[in-house]
Amino acid sequence: MEIKKTALAGTLESSDIQILITKGTKGIEIELESDVKKQFGDQICQVISKTLADFGISQAKIKAVDKGALDCVIKARTIAAAQRAIENSQELDWKVI
Repeated sequence: MEIKKTALAGTLESSDIQILITKGTKGIEIELESDVKKQFGDQICQVISKTLADFGISQAKIKAVDKGALDCVIKARTIAAAQRAIENSQELDWKVI
């Protein structure tokens, strides 16, 4: 899938994550801001990357601002941002979930 527009999902509230997806040309590039980056940064990036791969997105720039989100929240926010970025917010791809 191709990113058609910049999309945002999530908030900066505690226990949430904000995901911003834009077009990319060098694979999946993730810029992560998190207070727990040392402990959980690799896991957060892995969840984001796998979720995008399940969508078939292979070229994207991601800016993630984590405020202590659990994996299920990270995945949900990534799915929401991806659906918006590919302009397919009406049809949910159930196999991704």
